[in-house]
Amino acid sequence: MSTITGSAQKHNTIANSTTMGIMLQPTTMKQGTPVNEASPKKHVHVACALIERDGLVLAAQRSAIMNLPLKWEFPGGKLEAGETAEECLQRELVEEMGVTIAVGRGLPLHTHSYDSFTVTLYPFLCTLESDTITLHEHAAMIWLPPDELHTLDWLEADQPVLDAYVRLVHEQPLPGAVPYA
Repeated sequence: MSTITGSAQKHNTIANSTTMGIMLQPTTMKQGTPVNEASPKKHVHVACALIERDGLVLAAQRSAIMNLPLKWEFPGGKLEAGETAEECLQRELVEEMGVTIAVGRGLPLHTHSYDSFTVTLYPFLCTLESDTITLHEHAAMIWLPPDELHTLDWLEADQPVLDAYVRLVHEQPLPGAVPYA
């Protein structure tokens, strides 16, 4: 059983208490290139963890001060230049929740376009290697059975990842399930 500390504990919102080698290449911008409203939207690459434990999956609620506040998501973060998605997940989960994880199978990646930016998610099945979770950035977290995850108010970008995961749990083929290139 995990121990929970941080803001989620204060808010009493806890319930049910492959090396794919994805790597971002550094990008450069020509000096003097103007950045304005006509510039293309920012595109971010984010690794996310579907952390499983005892038949439950961890969901995290974004804080009120984060972009897209109070929406639920699978924890993770932006890939840094030269970093694999697996390395990103391990770094981000230590930073955001103070936990170490084992990164397992990758799920199909998903790209979603919001009004001001585009995000590509690189989801992975993961397990906790440490028991104490301390929320440093999120408002809350919850462990739910896969079939109850849809009851949360998810980020739009995470919804197709959730759908793919539920199909996997029910052993239906995953469209686009190929190694990341």
